[in-house]
Amino acid sequence: MVLFSAVVTASAEVAATRSRKAKTSAIAALLGGLDATEVRPATAFLAGELPGGRAGVGWSTLSALDVPPAPEPSLTVGEVDAAIDELRGISGSGSGQRRTDLLAGLLGRATAPEQEFLVRLLGGELRQGALEGVMLEAVATAARVPAEDVRRAFMLSGRLPATAEAALRGGGAELARFRLEVGRPLRPMLASPAETLDEAVAELGEVSVEYKLDGARIQVHRDGDDVHVYTRTLREITRSVPELVELVRGLDCRSIVLDGETLALDDSGRPRPFQETMSRFGAQSERELLLRPYFFDCLHLDGEDLLDHPLRQRLEFLEKVAPQHRIPAVLAPDPERAAAVFDEALDAGHEGVMVKALDSVYAAGRRGRTWRKVKPAHTLDLVVLAAEWGHGRRSGYLSNLHLGARDPDGGPPIMVGKTFKGLTDELLAWQTAEFPKRETHRDAWTVHLVPELVVEIELDGVQASPRYPGGVALRFARVLRYRPDKDAASADTIDAVRAVQRGGSGRPEDTGQQGNAGQQGDTGRP
Repeated sequence: MVLFSAVVTASAEVAATRSRKAKTSAIAALLGGLDATEVRPATAFLAGELPGGRAGVGWSTLSALDVPPAPEPSLTVGEVDAAIDELRGISGSGSGQRRTDLLAGLLGRATAPEQEFLVRLLGGELRQGALEGVMLEAVATAARVPAEDVRRAFMLSGRLPATAEAALRGGGAELARFRLEVGRPLRPMLASPAETLDEAVAELGEVSVEYKLDGARIQVHRDGDDVHVYTRTLREITRSVPELVELVRGLDCRSIVLDGETLALDDSGRPRPFQETMSRFGAQSERELLLRPYFFDCLHLDGEDLLDHPLRQRLEFLEKVAPQHRIPAVLAPDPERAAAVFDEALDAGHEGVMVKALDSVYAAGRRGRTWRKVKPAHTLDLVVLAAEWGHGRRSGYLSNLHLGARDPDGGPPIMVGKTFKGLTDELLAWQTAEFPKRETHRDAWTVHLVPELVVEIELDGVQASPRYPGGVALRFARVLRYRPDKDAASADTIDAVRAVQRGGSGRPEDTGQQGNAGQQGDTGRP
């Protein structure tokens, strides 16, 4: 049996290097030496995840523990996995004390480095979906199979530990057994930003140009009368959206998997604020706020998987089964018609357009260049790393946000700026109440957080700056909204931030003057 210290050592090696190759080698070496029963938990631990989900342990419990470390490693991967399962199962009267006792016993058998790893793992600080790409390459290396086979299996399973276990157990043949399974969510295909509409259309050739809605991504599965609805992070929300369930049950088919967006509309047919749509995902009644779906892809229909069909054919299937619920789109438009669709989308209150190559297959979980998103202003989805206490009118509130971009090589988020612009009184109150629940440490001015909250930032551009580790800083950054539908693995990368720097702001009024965003301080003014 492999000692838990081997996982901790591999994790430390990954954190200590910027080399993607070195990260991959360290993880692959560990995976290759695991027993078959250890692959799932060890893979989850390395990715900063808990097998089976949260264990019901908060930072307050973890920070209150002061247990002397063991002098030598003795814990095995299997023992740690079993202890976490036991933690998750504790409930009822006296559960708090029993949980504390179990944690103390576990930490008492751990060395100092193992204790630090366990506390960060249980507290959520190790969760870093950004490491997924490196993990998948390492699985392929350890199992001696093509990386593309591992990525496809992961796309279909949606579960990294299960993918690793299959690859190491049976190689390519075992990975090939993964199929699209109606009722099991698969990772959604993602789009890359384009500077201009003309650029996207010229690059992709024959395209579909469709509205980019200010809604929430949904994936809908139906098998007979059994319907399931999932978010972009694969969280099931079926019970919260009964009107969507009934609508999908009414489609003329036996089984189907649809990809799309949902949003709430006001009485004039314009989209309500994004936060109102997201509030429905926790609602108990469809009467609170009705959601309307807009589907843009069909991945399965009546027993036939469509992932490898070109988009033009998938759209034909979608038109056949749900024409009244299709997202507004135009196929193969000329440049003038594409520009008109863009203007129509903005006039209707939406974000912009999506431009998709009609010959593209559905590459789930990938942010490729066959789907491009075009907006009139630069926006980036960034991770909140910390927040500073405000001054003046904002005294007593956590205000100035530290913002990080995702490291594509699996490291921690890379800081690219700060901003307090765009924060309403409501958001200030929410941050001040919510951030301490995600706190890792603090000093006199700043509360540092588990890097998991994603916020959408509007900016005029990006400039070179030695102030931050990524060598760039945001210009005139402003908070648009938080994105509870996204996790840190969905945040934009440092490469996407640098791409904005290379492309300029894309706005007619951009004169190239240097701004001070990314170096903003909180003056206390609203």
